[in-house]
Amino acid sequence: MSFNKVLVTGGTGFVGRRLKKIKPDWIYMSSDDCDLTDARKLRKYLDDIKPDAVIHLAARAGGIKDSSENQSEFYYLNSIININIIHECYKAGIKRLLSCLSTCCFPDVSDSYPMREEGLLKGEPTLTNYCYGYAKRNLFVQSKWYSKDYGVIYNTFTPSNLYGPENHFNLNKGHLISSMVKKFYEAKDGDTLTFWGTGNPLRQHLYVDDLVKIIVFLLDNHRTDLPIIVAPNENLSITEIIYKFKNIVNKDVKIKFNNKLEGQYRKDGSNSRLLDMMGGYEFTSLEDGLKLTYEWYEQNH
Repeated sequence: MSFNKVLVTGGTGFVGRRLKKIKPDWIYMSSDDCDLTDARKLRKYLDDIKPDAVIHLAARAGGIKDSSENQSEFYYLNSIININIIHECYKAGIKRLLSCLSTCCFPDVSDSYPMREEGLLKGEPTLTNYCYGYAKRNLFVQSKWYSKDYGVIYNTFTPSNLYGPENHFNLNKGHLISSMVKKFYEAKDGDTLTFWGTGNPLRQHLYVDDLVKIIVFLLDNHRTDLPIIVAPNENLSITEIIYKFKNIVNKDVKIKFNNKLEGQYRKDGSNSRLLDMMGGYEFTSLEDGLKLTYEWYEQNH
């Protein structure tokens, strides 16, 4: 299936900016273009643009500190944005909507690992991302049932932790790798760098340019109601990730963990369905992705 006019919400965000590099003719909406919390403004915007497909990336998101300290805000804003997007796309006659979830919305503890798509609702999300997780679950549920009830193709995909060039490198709101890049870049030999938790939790990290290529594929080929997991096979502890990066930048610094905001121990997802759908895909290795990210950061700061 091909589309003549594709609209991307969150178009000036991290993923949207990278997606634009391979799909420059698509329309990239920012919050300046339309307030997604206002249903009437959104409907007018959709009526004016008249897209035949929408990729929904917009979200109130952040790292573990930001999410854990602003649970109500995360729930309210993400819920109202997602409800508006789905309902107003339906009212505007848009038949195709592909929305982005997060592995944060999977259960805190799974029956088995790596997690599979069917396990999304089998248990509560981890406490540090509780409200964000539930808001994303609601996006999955609403997409699934609008498709069943109204004959549209609204479905979702679930990326693991993202990183790469053009991310938001913010120590208070950023995720692990974006914060880590900024800390190492600013550090001098002999400094001590402090990170959240114990360093024990396991994480899959997905290079952003892999994701945007896969989004293009999923828009045309994803036809199930499953929240297709997009994740590489590498699943390393936070300690391993930090020391891998330390070796790349070659700085003589000490690493310390503050034993706060430990977060979910593991949330690795199986990419088997995605790879079956695509006929295989070679993900960027974490080492190569970290090198590319740090090179970009050095050139732009």
